[in-house]
Amino acid sequence: MLYELATLSLKLRTIPTALPALEAYTTSESTGGRLLGCWEPEHGVIVGQLILLRGFESAEELAEERRRVLADPDPFGIGEHLTAYQVESYAPFAFLPPVEPGRYGSVYEFRTYHLKVGGLGPTMAGWEAAVPERARLYPLTTAMYGLDGVPRITHIWPFPGLDARLEIRRDSYERGIWPPENGPENIAHATSTIALPTSISPLR
Repeated sequence: MLYELATLSLKLRTIPTALPALEAYTTSESTGGRLLGCWEPEHGVIVGQLILLRGFESAEELAEERRRVLADPDPFGIGEHLTAYQVESYAPFAFLPPVEPGRYGSVYEFRTYHLKVGGLGPTMAGWEAAVPERARLYPLTTAMYGLDGVPRITHIWPFPGLDARLEIRRDSYERGIWPPENGPENIAHATSTIALPTSISPLR
């Protein structure tokens, strides 16, 4: 399984109108990939933006869908609403199961770490050791590494709410469960986005 994470920038106040068309596009039999999640950011860049996660069975399927979107005058079926978009390709950490839709939390956190040179291997080893205990506090949606662009990982965590997020993170730090070994040492740059599942999101 491979993943595509797309950030869609839309014209002001067009998200409610765009969502049904985006759902129709991403769930069509003629569209490559499987819609896994669609979120609207609540912190950070919050005006007219959506985060879209899709899964692909193979690199060939992902590449074909990428070519189709790039050449399409109506990308994602919402071209009339788009002002810009960015698409990134990822592979999951090998020890994690595929992403499965379901109800996991009312808020999701997306964290991306740009890594220092040579940092991917040690980072994944640390995560493999630490994730089982950390996931007992609350499940991880996925952690994945970039196949294009700068060396990076992105991980997605659901939480019951913002207060619960703070409590779970504080508990993991105090108990020494998190962060993983070799994690902070290999981060060159980090960003975090809190986002809410939209009405079309299979992950909620």
